[in-house]
Formats: sequence, structure tokens, C-alpha cells
Amino acid sequence: MTVRTVGLSKAYGTRLALSDVDLSVDAGSVYGLVGPNGAGKTTLLSILAGLRRPTAGTLDLGVPRKRVAVLPDTPHFEPWLTGREVVSLSAHLAAVSSPDAVDRALSSAGLADRADHRTGGYSRGMLQRLGLAATLVGDPELLLLDEPASALDPAGRREVLDLISQLRGRATVVLSSHLLGDVQEVCDTIGILRAGRLLYQGPIDSLLVGRAVPAYRLRLRSSVPAAVSALSGLPWVRDVVALSDTDLRVLVTSLAEAEAGLPGALAAGSARVVSLLPE
Repeated sequence: MTVRTVGLSKAYGTRLALSDVDLSVDAGSVYGLVGPNGAGKTTLLSILAGLRRPTAGTLDLGVPRKRVAVLPDTPHFEPWLTGREVVSLSAHLAAVSSPDAVDRALSSAGLADRADHRTGGYSRGMLQRLGLAATLVGDPELLLLDEPASALDPAGRREVLDLISQLRGRATVVLSSHLLGDVQEVCDTIGILRAGRLLYQGPIDSLLVGRAVPAYRLRLRSSVPAAVSALSGLPWVRDVVALSDTDLRVLVTSLAEAEAGLPGALAAGSARVVSLLPE
């Protein structure tokens, strides 16, 4: 276990930002914190990072503090520094010895071609990716990411999600997000916060209750009827609904079986897939 809290609470005067939060994050996992604005996600991440102190409760980290890295929601840097200088400073503070670490971090964040430009000319999305590069350059064991993809265009978001997925098993990641599709795609475990209380914690499969069922949204270039026919006979497909001439909604009985079987089933049916996303 990398992170465990028991009865964690945080009060600002009479306002309770967190109330009796019992968080459990397994080593090597990607944990997603979900909740509306004001739910307490940033407060919780700040306490885990050591930037704020809890009012009550306990926090146990399974890694040394110097092996924890934090990416705030909207990172800012001195505008006269270049991207390379920002990441080099982070590498120096983290006592990184590898001479290639800065270049690798910049390349992973998609900033290799803008590394020597001043950050004052960076867009918000570029600043977000630069913050991620500065976070990763020290090869931390625990990463705390506050809305890491919120300011990115679709291509940049794809790069960040792929990078987070690659960290699974190499590091423990706790991220907050309001983009539920992103959370479902990259996270092993989900925690739902509302008004400072942890309402649910566990795998997404266990979260689906009552009449809610796992589903995928497909967009195709090829014939939708052919794809409907190819998918309808599969034992783990509950229903296939044609939403338009290009879009399908596929309800499944098991996320694990769908993740393993959907690509092959679509390929066998010669479907030309534009996008495939969990719903």
C-alpha cells in the first residue's frame, strides 16, 4: 500500500473541506479521484503532497517524501525560462544524475521541438505538458496529478493519457479529473468525492449498480448494420444500438471481456473504426 489515510479531515474555520476520508491506494496502481468542483479533490491531493496539514486523521505514505512529485491544476513558470531550463531545474532539485533525463522527459511530454523556447510564449496546454515533464524527470515513486489533461487539446490529451497508462506498475499515480471517460480509460481504482466525503472507493466494475451497465460508444466509417450483426451474437454483448449512420452504443456484460474482445470482433467484421471509447 502506497497511500493510506484514516479519518482524514480538513476544516477551514467552520467549513469542512474533507470529512473522515479513508483512502487506500495500492502500489503501482492508477487511482482516479472524481467529483464536482468544491468536492475536496485538490485539498486531498495537497494534504497527500505535504502542502497542507489535516485538521484530524492520519496519513501513511509507503514512499519517502523526496520520492513524491506533484503537478498542480494550472502550473506556472517564470516566463523568461525556457522549457529545458524548467525541467533541468526540476532535475537538479530531484538530484537526477542521468544526463539524458531532461530530454526524455521533454520528449515524453511532446515538447522536444519547443524545449528551447521561453515559457512566456507557451499556451496553457503546453504549460500543462511542461509541468508533467518537470514532474516526471525525477522518476518519482508517487505522482499526484491535479486535472492533468484539463487544458489540453485532443492530441495533447491522448499523449498525456498514454503516458499515464505507461506508468502503471512503474509508479503509483493519484489523479483528479472531471473527465469520466479519461478516468475509466486509465485508472484501476476510482474514488468519488462529494462535499468532502468519500462516497465510493473501488474498481469501476463494482461501481456499476442497479440498471447501470458498462457500455462503449463506437464511431465507424464503414457500414453500421454489418458491425451490429458482427457484435450482436457475442456472449458478452448485451445489446447493440445504432444511434446514427456512423455511431453505435454497445452494452456489455463485462468490461474485461469487452476490452479483450471488441477490437478483434470489429476487425473480423471489417469495420473501419474512427473511435472507440468507454461510456
